[in-house]
Amino acid sequence: MFNLQGKVALVTGARRGMGRTHALALAAQGAKVVITDVDLNECELVADEVRAANGDVACFKLDVSNKTEVDNVFDEVVAKYGRLDILVNNAGIYESHPFLEMTEAEWDRTIDINLKGQFLCAQRAAREMAKNKWGRIINIASIASGGVGVGIGGGAHYTAPLGITVNVIGPGAIDTPMVGAANISKKAMDAMLAGVPLKRMGRPEEVSAAVVFLASDEASYVTGATLYVDGGWLAA
Repeated sequence: MFNLQGKVALVTGARRGMGRTHALALAAQGAKVVITDVDLNECELVADEVRAANGDVACFKLDVSNKTEVDNVFDEVVAKYGRLDILVNNAGIYESHPFLEMTEAEWDRTIDINLKGQFLCAQRAAREMAKNKWGRIINIASIASGGVGVGIGGGAHYTAPLGITVNVIGPGAIDTPMVGAANISKKAMDAMLAGVPLKRMGRPEEVSAAVVFLASDEASYVTGATLYVDGGWLAA
């Protein structure tokens, strides 16, 4: 199960944290993995991990908010591998700013990376995937993304007429460098974990397992879905 041999997967924001483990997990299942992030040197460190496990890997510097960079990188990937099968839209930032003090530039930076970046990469990936009538687009969001609802037939976020499934993973409290950089106080952390039935933070690898599932043929009837990996936080 979950065999990704022959598939080409591109992961954004893959130099550390969950992006790194997503790349390693996909490579472990046989996918050729393209690691992208704004820091090429750190991408190469992850690529070395993939190579050490005899994986096929490539690295590119990519600012997902820059359409020219997105197009150029995707062009290079297709030129190298001849196809693109899996996109993991993982790149994202979290910068804590009180609403009344937030600047327009701070707002724009978050929207450009976390929202526009996913759109630009998904659109470009879908154009390649449509050529083979097979594709997996996996958007990494958060349990802070809002409530659940019902998809509407004909909605681009839900239907898959081109053989491309589009799903979302909503991680909860995951132990990543980004969380560490937020400098959350012990009191606040304890209060947060008190609401998680499993009483611990999740590991990036536990989210990556969901990525592998959604990228595989075993998830061929799953689309328009949000899979929460949160230790039961939302259900509590």
